[in-house]
Amino acid sequence: MAAITLGGNPANTLGTLLSKGSTASDFKLTTTDMASKSLSDYSGQRKILNIFPSVDTGICAASARKFNAEASKLNNTKILCISRDLPFAQKRFCASEGLENVEMLSDYKDGSFGKNYQLTITDGAFEGLHSRVIMVLDENNKVLYTEQVPEIGQEPDYESALNILK
Repeated sequence: MAAITLGGNPANTLGTLLSKGSTASDFKLTTTDMASKSLSDYSGQRKILNIFPSVDTGICAASARKFNAEASKLNNTKILCISRDLPFAQKRFCASEGLENVEMLSDYKDGSFGKNYQLTITDGAFEGLHSRVIMVLDENNKVLYTEQVPEIGQEPDYESALNILK
């Protein structure tokens, strides 16, 4: 279990993140057009997993905007924004923000991604949602970098995550 905070109030997650050098497990998530996507659909590509509680919060929106701006500078890299938001909300958000360089994926059906990756929040106001996590994977899904932001209202360390791929 990882201890995090939301507005200074304690919260916990299911467990700890994958360690550097480990292999990320496959997942099944839903796209904004209601299709299914799995990690294997991105074989041979590097991936930044930008995981957050909801697109309807300021920091989550800021992280999606930041990675959208940086995406065009990265070779052979997909940026996957993952939350428990409904695909319709994710699609609306991308349209209103003009985001075209990130791919939104939803774990709304059963939360299995958050459970398998041990980042589901287990208590507090955001119980059941994903904690704020950045995970960078290579072309073979080996973990190159992880960050679980200790305070949900804090932005992740974008530069450290992006520098891993430069």
